[in-house]
Order: sequence, then C-alpha cells, then structure tokens
Amino acid sequence: MSEEHAHPYYKVLVWLTFFTILEIMWSVWFQDHPSGRGLLVAGLSLMAAIKAALVGMYYMHLKYEGKVLWCVIAFPLVLVVVMISGLIPDALHYWPAV
Repeated sequence: MSEEHAHPYYKVLVWLTFFTILEIMWSVWFQDHPSGRGLLVAGLSLMAAIKAALVGMYYMHLKYEGKVLWCVIAFPLVLVVVMISGLIPDALHYWPAV
C-alpha cells in the first residue's frame, strides 16, 4: 500500500504509540522534580485527553457524527470541568508538601 493511500488508522496508531512513549518519558522526567507533581499531572492529563480524542474520533467513528451528538458529549465534559475546578482548592489544601 502506498503512503498516499495509507489508511488513517495506521497514522493514528503511530500517534497513539508516540504519546504513550512520551507519557512514560514524562513520568520518568518529572517524578523527582521539585515542582514535578503538578507538571506530571498536567502533562499526563493533557496527553491522555489527546489520546482519548484520537481514539474517539477515528476508532469510534465520532468524526462523522452530527452536531446533536457533539452537544450530548460536550455537556458532561463541561460538568466534569466545573467539578474539577470546584475541587481544586480542596485538593491543594490537602496536598502533601514535597
């Protein structure tokens, strides 16, 4: 199969593999860093969100869905962001000192 006719699944697989390797390297780099816990959590969360979006868009075929389904997906995501934002002050209060 020529590269110009390559199925997008293979490209997504390469990106998923890249982000998995990057997550492993990220956790090794920031496990002993003084401000590493926040950077570790933020970086791993971002990479996990990117990987979840890639899987949802290509392997679950959500890329081709209509706008109604996107609204159904977006509403719980907004609630999650609100919940996490509300819990951050409590989490920072009980965060153990490094």
